[in-house]
Amino acid sequence: MNFIIYLIVGGIAGWLASMVMRTDGQQGILLNIIVGIIGGFLGGWLLPLLGLGLGGGWLGFLITALIGAIVLLAIINLFRRGSVR
Repeated sequence: MNFIIYLIVGGIAGWLASMVMRTDGQQGILLNIIVGIIGGFLGGWLLPLLGLGLGGGWLGFLITALIGAIVLLAIINLFRRGSVR
């Protein structure tokens, strides 16, 4: 059951990150979910290294996944276009 919740929250985080980074028109829903899940792992690894703990629950995971997905999309845009945008 938690896996389904992670997919839903990861998809929402990926969609929100693509809206923030203005890449929503280039990605479909599947890529938004993938970016959100990978962003969740990236944020879950990166934020504790910086000393930022957001706590548990779906809201903490959503914020962590959103931050991680934005960082991931910024890195992808940097390699794809040469600028973060």
